[in-house]
Amino acid sequence: MKNKKSLGLPRREWLQTSLALAAGSLAPLPLLAQGGAALTGAGSDTASSAYGAANLGLGVTRQLGEFLSGIQYANLPGTATHEAKRAVLDWLGCALAGSQHPTPQILISTFKQMGSFAAVNVLGQQGLKLSLLDAAVANGQMGHVLDFDDTHLGGVILHTSTATMPALLSLGQHRHSSGQDLLVALVAAFEAGIRTGQAMPRHHHGGWHLTGTLGTVAATAGSARLLGLDAKQTIYALGIGCTQAAGMQQNRGSDCKSLHAGKSAYHGVLASMLASNGFNSSAEILEGSLGFVRIYSATQNLPALTADLGKTWLITGNGYKPYACGVVLHPLIDAAIKVSQLAKVPSADVASLEMTVHPDVIRITGVDTPGSGLMSKFSANHAAAVAYIDQAGGVQQFSNERAREASVQAMRKIVQIKASPDLRLDQARAKITTKSGAVFEATIEHATGTIANPMSDIDLEIKFMGNATKAIGQAQARKVIDMVWALDQVKDVGQLVALCA
Repeated sequence: MKNKKSLGLPRREWLQTSLALAAGSLAPLPLLAQGGAALTGAGSDTASSAYGAANLGLGVTRQLGEFLSGIQYANLPGTATHEAKRAVLDWLGCALAGSQHPTPQILISTFKQMGSFAAVNVLGQQGLKLSLLDAAVANGQMGHVLDFDDTHLGGVILHTSTATMPALLSLGQHRHSSGQDLLVALVAAFEAGIRTGQAMPRHHHGGWHLTGTLGTVAATAGSARLLGLDAKQTIYALGIGCTQAAGMQQNRGSDCKSLHAGKSAYHGVLASMLASNGFNSSAEILEGSLGFVRIYSATQNLPALTADLGKTWLITGNGYKPYACGVVLHPLIDAAIKVSQLAKVPSADVASLEMTVHPDVIRITGVDTPGSGLMSKFSANHAAAVAYIDQAGGVQQFSNERAREASVQAMRKIVQIKASPDLRLDQARAKITTKSGAVFEATIEHATGTIANPMSDIDLEIKFMGNATKAIGQAQARKVIDMVWALDQVKDVGQLVALCA
């Protein structure tokens, strides 16, 4: 038996000792550390060192926690608070559009079956209330299910708002938080989530879905700030959140992908509430030898966690989606639409459509024959085909019906996706050859919605109206827009929730 060697006992003595322990007639042996030395106590550095979790004294989590807890609305530049309003408006529209999708309806029905406590509103559900945790999960899934939500591309592809906003609405409605409180909390969430991602260069390559992992960090930081936790409590909240974080890319195209966003919000609510009541965690959860940054990525860049804190605000680098699919497909869609408009040739007359993209596009969206709308959101072939035919990339272009439509399936077969390391992630090229031999080409330098080619406030309003009107009506949707632009004057975010419920 394996354990006889670790205890250093002969086989007979090992068996007798094991039987005695099982019978309760012998005091437990001291827990052995590596090399045979007994651990001296739970939580001590001597005990932790056996597991590689001793305090390193780097103070990274502490420094970030102190910074997050100290962010004040009065000290934020107008660019950061305005971008936070843009993020709120865009996410609310995505969640209201997603509220009509069958996937979150399954989730909501399941919560009802399990007896969720009615505390705060679920968006777009005619006044339905669930518990703080359940509502956060439901609203999070609704916000992400269409893959239409904002995406930060500052070295990290993260849907920060969809992981964070559901947590802030649950807590904010419950505690009657102000609009300023919500904006500050969202800014804090971007700081924590993006910085943690920048410190983990190989995290995405490990198969993790960042909205479930880094999204938990963001949601926890935002929730902690909304509750007004002090530095020590914020540090503990980060540890409580990080130890729950999960989400696998294998679930792309399934109901589980958008569940990751909801669970991130759930973790943020739970972590911040537990920390507010004295629950503790490791004070080095990010940089520790067995901490988040080290075990979730093969390489680390720890300085990114604290570089230029308070000098730059990462929310100002947020991007917004004109198309309802994976963000890496957006330059490809732009290029396909552009070449379609240029050529004016029906898809039936196209012999080939060649798309050249950044290598990560193929790595992330290599689904050649998607059988569902959710799966088509990660198919470069589908995105190119449907964008060429429809000259659009909205919710309808990535529906079950469009994924199975004969003309789209036929077009997918003549799409060729090629990778070029010379292209940036926001670039793409399209080239069609018609059956008559004519050739048309188009190049996109910066995809629509990125920082270099941003969507305006008016663009976001138009997108919001298109997303929200079906769920809450045109007049109500206009009221939401007006309230979001004046969110710094709103005394209770429950007013905003009520407009969207």
